[in-house]
Amino acid sequence: MKNTLTQKLLFGVVILPIFLSGAAMAQVTKPEAYLVDDRAVPARNSTNLCWHTSAWTPAKAIYQCEPDLVIKPEKAAKAAAAAAAAAKAAAKTAPEKVTLSADTLFDFDKAVLKPEGMQALDNLISKLTGIKYDLIVAIGYADRIGTEEYNKGLSVRRAEAVKNYLVTNKGIDPSNIFTDGKGEANPVTGDSCKGDRKTKGLIDCLQPDRRVEIEVAGTREAK
Repeated sequence: MKNTLTQKLLFGVVILPIFLSGAAMAQVTKPEAYLVDDRAVPARNSTNLCWHTSAWTPAKAIYQCEPDLVIKPEKAAKAAAAAAAAAKAAAKTAPEKVTLSADTLFDFDKAVLKPEGMQALDNLISKLTGIKYDLIVAIGYADRIGTEEYNKGLSVRRAEAVKNYLVTNKGIDPSNIFTDGKGEANPVTGDSCKGDRKTKGLIDCLQPDRRVEIEVAGTREAK
């Protein structure tokens, strides 16, 4: 009988540490921010609040215990969808600026597009396939031959001719196209072309000043 009692005591001594070590292991191996039971479920107090460990921080909160500190699943899905939409909207193209020679677009001292000018605009638009236009800016320039007032009007008419072609033949919303004419301002040639008489040499020299600058900004459509 003594042996039996001794065996029982020994059994109790052996089992108790195992039981305690198991409980300790559950606390250590489970999420460190919460005290958990043997089922890995966060333990709760009498007011049904989860027990925090000393390692708990708001960043370690879990939805089962502190839903207000964690994005709810449905909110997370909406956030993901919003992020995807934002990424798509972020596909803004860098504004592309192209300078077309007015001599390519128009005859000298004219504001009617030549066939070569129409083809140049067709080529420009074809390179921008897949872009939803937010804004197209067409700025006309003239050389210094003639009066400043005349050159201003000529540059405006040329920019408007470009806009009309893009609207009529390319279906671009006219409200998305802004035009202006700068006349003989901002000459590319600077003071490299000498003389004031309208000679062929001066006209040829000033050719770079006769131009239409087109800047396109928009959003590239997702494929």
